[in-house]
Amino acid sequence: MNRCRSGRAQLVVLARGPSPGRCKRRLAMGLGITAAAGVHDRLCSHTMAAVAGARLPTGAETVLAVQGMGQRAARRWARNRWPEAQPDLRIVEQGKGSLGVLMQRQLMRARREGAGRVVLIGSDLPALESTDLGAAFRALEGSPVVLGPAGDGGYWLIGLTGRWPALFAGIAWGTRGVLRQTLAAAEAAGLRVTLLPERDDLDRPADLEHWR
Repeated sequence: MNRCRSGRAQLVVLARGPSPGRCKRRLAMGLGITAAAGVHDRLCSHTMAAVAGARLPTGAETVLAVQGMGQRAARRWARNRWPEAQPDLRIVEQGKGSLGVLMQRQLMRARREGAGRVVLIGSDLPALESTDLGAAFRALEGSPVVLGPAGDGGYWLIGLTGRWPALFAGIAWGTRGVLRQTLAAAEAAGLRVTLLPERDDLDRPADLEHWR
C-alpha cells in the first residue's frame, strides 16, 4: 500500500547509526571512534532540528533512511533523540551499494510510493538551515533538478521531480568531480538544474574548526 499519494513531496534524510567505529571513519582517524560517533550524533540531531523547523509542502512526508542499524534500533534512536519527530517520522533501511546506488534506491522507492517531488539530504551538515529545505522544494516547482553544491566538489542535497538515472550513473563518488559530472549529466539529458547556496559537510578533523 502506498504511503504517499501522487504528487506529494517526500524528504529523505540519509544517516548512519551513531555506533563508534561504524560512522565518521575519516573523522575518527583524528578524534578516535567514540568522539567521532558523538559528533555524528550531534550532526544528526542538528539535521532533524532543521527538518522540524522547515516549511515543507503541505502533506510532505519525512523519511529517515538508515545504514548500520536495523529499523527497530533506529526507531529507538529516533525516539530517544528526537521525540518530537514521533510518530510521523518513517524509517527505512538504505541497503548496500555506492552512494549513487543508495540515493537512487531511495529515489525509486519514493517514486513508487507516488512522491512527485523528492529531496535527499545527508546528516553531516553543520550549516544546514531549515530554510534550505523549503527552498529546495520550491525550486522543484519550476525545475526538474535541484542541487546543493558542497565545498569539496560534491553536493549536499539533490532534489528531483523524476527518476533520471543518468544523474547517478558513471559518477566518481567521493571525488571533487561529483558536482561537475552531475551537472554534465543533467545538461546531456536536457535537464534544467537549480543550484542552492554552497554548504560544507563535516568529514575530517580540520572541518571542526568551522563548527563550534
